[in-house]
Amino acid sequence: MDTATRPPAGSHPTGFVAKLLADRHSVPLSVALHLVPGAAIVAVYAFVAAPLVRAMGAPIFAAWAMALAIVLFPLQLFLLWLGKKRTGRFTMQGVVRYRDKPLTRRTVMWLGGACLVWMTVVSLALTPLDNLVYDWFFTWVDYQGAGPSGTTYLQGYPQSVVLTTLLVCGPFTGFTLPLIEEYYFRGFLLPRLPQLGKWAPIFNTLLFSVYHFWAPWTVLSKLVFLYPGVWLAWKKQDIRISITMHPGTTLLMTVVGIVALASGAASM
Repeated sequence: MDTATRPPAGSHPTGFVAKLLADRHSVPLSVALHLVPGAAIVAVYAFVAAPLVRAMGAPIFAAWAMALAIVLFPLQLFLLWLGKKRTGRFTMQGVVRYRDKPLTRRTVMWLGGACLVWMTVVSLALTPLDNLVYDWFFTWVDYQGAGPSGTTYLQGYPQSVVLTTLLVCGPFTGFTLPLIEEYYFRGFLLPRLPQLGKWAPIFNTLLFSVYHFWAPWTVLSKLVFLYPGVWLAWKKQDIRISITMHPGTTLLMTVVGIVALASGAASM
């Protein structure tokens, strides 16, 4: 442990905090840490966000954005709090790994950019697979607006309302919240599975896909389009690759969607 991450004298995390900060999480603990945030998001949506958004008359997409924010922002604060337990100050140092920047910016740009293109193209190309899985197994899911298309949560509202919703939620769902997910899933959880060896990125990608309990029909497609970026972040120990891929893709799709709606090139 270097001096930057050594806890202050007399301060040694114990109990459950020590287990969280350990270099290795047990598989059952890791499964719980992957999935509990997703369950919390669904609970916040059902009991808080959805009733509020329906009362406002806004697209139900806003309720999911709200639920994600209510869970993920405290999760980010939790990572900083763990940093305080380890170093004596609020920081992600020593908690979120793969941040030592072992690769050059040029390498990150090329690898991350390739993963961004992969995720964008493949996620769109696998929409028919999502449709098939939804029709076969998940038509019973009764979330308002549930469906294989990523736009079903926005349909049925005036275009001006949809555009306003995207402008308000876009900075969060388009970049900030996916960035927090990367810090948590790829920077905090993935490096603490050394006992799984080469299976660690597969395990992480699978559980991250399942974590999206609000869209279980997308698990298979997520495995395909997320895995290359997760594997590269693990292999190269540089989280910037998966950040470029995941938040980069969601930001790109959000901006393209907003521009298309605003220009009249697309309609809901």
